[in-house]
Amino acid sequence: MPEKFRSEAYMDMCDEVVLCAASSYERKFYLNPEFHALPERIRQELQIMCVMYTEDVGGILMVVYDEDGNLELKVEHEEDDFTFDEIGSVLKIKEMQQSRRELFESLELFFKVFYPGEELED
Repeated sequence: MPEKFRSEAYMDMCDEVVLCAASSYERKFYLNPEFHALPERIRQELQIMCVMYTEDVGGILMVVYDEDGNLELKVEHEEDDFTFDEIGSVLKIKEMQQSRRELFESLELFFKVFYPGEELED
């Protein structure tokens, strides 16, 4: 893992790198500056996806790379947030994984190509 990720984008002492996140509590979207090289269209699609999720079900949605470079959608919510829709969250995550499968696969490939450590298969 490149040393530059160990400062800003490292989470919980795990080998995860945050790509982007949105919070319904702060009404904000965050894109890791390390990924500013992504095409504008991709950055906009990530923002729309994350913001729409938090508007629909609430909480916080994080798109992270695990230690193997695979994308994961992680959800958090405050304990006392009774408006958070847990069932809707699970359904929305499944729908996003299916409808944006190509986007997620491309982002995984981007990560593996531009952040060495993993050989590409034919």
